[in-house]
Amino acid sequence: MHEEMGREETAREGFRRLAFGSIRDAVRLLFCEDVNPRVLKNMDLFSVSEIKRSKDGSIAIQFFDRMEALRMLSELENASGGAEGFLAAIESGAAALGAQEEESPCG
Repeated sequence: MHEEMGREETAREGFRRLAFGSIRDAVRLLFCEDVNPRVLKNMDLFSVSEIKRSKDGSIAIQFFDRMEALRMLSELENASGGAEGFLAAIESGAAALGAQEEESPCG
């Protein structure tokens, strides 16, 4: 039972990050001239589902679907705590967005 609750909370946190997380580092990646493992290690690319580099050197980045993450988060919250839990998740996500730092890993 305790292990199942831990997995459920891990899933909730993941969906919160997908729904409310920043894509700032992914956008910075598009403009970084020197992309190396050290730079990538310091980037938050959790919301990125795919990165492609074409033969001409351009980069295409795809993100996980935020609306789908919200839907999944809503289902998890409704299954365990109803609408109050879902509203609390939205509030905590909004608070996290407001508290994010403005540092750039590219310098």
